[in-house]
Amino acid sequence: MLSRRLVLQGALAAAGLTALHGCSNRQGPQLLSTVGAMPKAWLSALPSPWSLNDQLQSDQIIALLDGRSTRAGLVALSDGWASNLKPQLWQPIKADKLLARLVASAAAVSRLYGPPDAAPRAYPWAFSPWVVALRHHSELVQAAAQSWEVLLEPRLKGHLVLPSSPRICIELMGADPRRVRQLRAQALAYDEAQALNLLLGGDAQAAVLPLQRLVPLLRRDPRLQVVLPASGAPLSWQLLLRPASTQEPLPLSWMEQILAPPLLSRALQGGWVPPLPRPELEAAAAGLPLSLRELVLPPAAVLQRCWSLPPLPQEQRLQWQTLWDAAAP
Repeated sequence: MLSRRLVLQGALAAAGLTALHGCSNRQGPQLLSTVGAMPKAWLSALPSPWSLNDQLQSDQIIALLDGRSTRAGLVALSDGWASNLKPQLWQPIKADKLLARLVASAAAVSRLYGPPDAAPRAYPWAFSPWVVALRHHSELVQAAAQSWEVLLEPRLKGHLVLPSSPRICIELMGADPRRVRQLRAQALAYDEAQALNLLLGGDAQAAVLPLQRLVPLLRRDPRLQVVLPASGAPLSWQLLLRPASTQEPLPLSWMEQILAPPLLSRALQGGWVPPLPRPELEAAAAGLPLSLRELVLPPAAVLQRCWSLPPLPQEQRLQWQTLWDAAAP
């Protein structure tokens, strides 16, 4: 569905509770995160008495917060999850100096797409564009570099893994009913969680994923080619949020570390791009291989054509759901 369904029933099942209580016996605030959602070097610098719990899925994190059964002082989520929840779940992020360092496009995200006078409730520490990954189809790289029309190539029919979010698929096709119908006829699966397994296993020949998911693989698999179309792409933002129930002060010094070397360079190397002014990013990326540097720092004009995904108004959400259902093969 276009709106994220938070399947909270069962989110506090035995596995989730084991991860919650078994990750640390120390008392003190926790940072809740999913596995691999943040750079390891940054997490290892988390100051005492903080501890990390990264053994839960996003829906389990939300269930814990909703039940107040957590010591969470900070929560790491994507903007797609956080912006579709009640704003009252979070307290304002009082980090004016930190947020002032970020580019203007991060401001709306920090407000969870609320009105301009709303208090910031998130620290948008990184973004990642959705990109197309190709395997065994180097002849399609040039087409992919131009636009998302490459997804409609007949050679990819039945070998394309698309995002599980219908909204992203519709956005990629400009909400054009004919093109959305063509896209749906191409799909092998709608599952970004299994996309890499399908791609590397040979079942899929192309997949649409956030860039950050792909960067670690580029050094290990030269058959993989990753392209950000020049027409731009939807952006996925990584956020830190402060639950309404916590009284723990923000670890501001730690939060700022990701915006400066050496952690900034390591973040870029892993595919996380903090929303800093371009000169700062270029300086931090200077030591990266050229191919990786061009991916994480594409031309400014291409980035300007990328867009964030605020929650859809109810009427548009219903319209797009109808469009999606009507486009089913």
